[in-house]
Amino acid sequence: MPRTRRRALVSGLALCLAAATVACSSSDTDKSSASGPVEIEYWGWAPIQPVVDKFNATHTDIKVKFVKQADLPTTATGLRNAAAAGSKIPCLTQNFGDVPALLSEGLLSDVTEYMKPAESKFKPASLVGAQVQGKYYGIPTGTGPTFMMINRAVYDKYGVPVPKTWDDVIAAGKAFKPHGVQVMNLAGEDPSTLVNLVTQAGGTWYSVQDDAWKVDFLSPESVAAANILQQLVDNGLVANQTYQDRPALIAYFDQGKMVSLPTSTWQLTNYELHFKKSIGNWQPIDLPQFAGATKFATPAHGSALLVPKGCQHPKEATEVGIWMNTTKDGIDATLDKATGAYAWPGAMPDPSPWIDAAVPQKLFGSHRPEAKPVINKASASGVDNWLVGPNYTGVFKELQDQWAQAVTKKITFRQLLENMQKFTVDDLKAKGINVTG
Repeated sequence: MPRTRRRALVSGLALCLAAATVACSSSDTDKSSASGPVEIEYWGWAPIQPVVDKFNATHTDIKVKFVKQADLPTTATGLRNAAAAGSKIPCLTQNFGDVPALLSEGLLSDVTEYMKPAESKFKPASLVGAQVQGKYYGIPTGTGPTFMMINRAVYDKYGVPVPKTWDDVIAAGKAFKPHGVQVMNLAGEDPSTLVNLVTQAGGTWYSVQDDAWKVDFLSPESVAAANILQQLVDNGLVANQTYQDRPALIAYFDQGKMVSLPTSTWQLTNYELHFKKSIGNWQPIDLPQFAGATKFATPAHGSALLVPKGCQHPKEATEVGIWMNTTKDGIDATLDKATGAYAWPGAMPDPSPWIDAAVPQKLFGSHRPEAKPVINKASASGVDNWLVGPNYTGVFKELQDQWAQAVTKKITFRQLLENMQKFTVDDLKAKGINVTG
């Protein structure tokens, strides 16, 4: 690469960590004051009209217009088309990707000056997911708490202790194996278990060193996560039921042949509705920890409500997003009358007022009272050290392929990490982005 070209890329990286300098230019915001209420158009596929109605009923200076989208791909395509045309750009968009990658496409506005004064309203761990290099490109929405649910009836039937560490999970798997019971499920298309283990261990695959991306798939945290998974797979302790056939998956979980599920609050209602044989047999427990961990931790990589580049009113859009994610009125308005549950308030410092509604009545049987402290602890212990690089969308697709090979013993998890290291570095270089590692 010519030196002059390299210097230009490094300069661009200093601003936004991506070569696409279009993403780094300042917002083309019209900061002129508006007369009368400012209208904020919000694109999303989630059923948030009641939240919009509540906002509009309690505010006079800003009005929100919700434009329902069919799904995530439709929203992403629509925003990219609007950005390319330079017109009809909404001011808020439900998240359809990681913030650094979307920023590198030039799709997001810098709203740091409007978010900074409101940081104390958010759970600290939720802030990272809306940032790149300390600047905000959306409003933090946080994430759900991660804990584990076990089929306690099967654990008790075979006298297997409740796991507290991932080593305990492996030991439990070995105890269950002679009885034809598998301790966990690792779906062949979903590498999220690896990502979550690395995050829980305090690792990340991307970081910033001087003016370059640093890629490290072989960090001690990643290797520790890979070792746990390798033992589970090598010893034949896990199932590989696909997530793509949900009825078959739920039926399998319900049979008592797979007994430990990392989960979150948003999944509980589905289990409550569809478990028949095992309803009431499940127990919520703390997420197992790495042996020797000095601090209890759960993975909590958050997300953001996006403020697209070209939004004419980013200040007001940010105000709307802050209200939706940090006020009691905003969270209460998410009530699903059919289930009695609320959208999980992942950015709220104290989510406890909404926990009881998130726990179904029958799933945990006599263990239901244990759910609230388990969920509270998981929420309070969330860590988000996870940094996503500008090419993560493509990297994740490659990771899915590598993961499918690892869980079926075609490659080892160590080889997965080595392959991903090479793929990610080569891909960044091919995109003209400065990278080390």
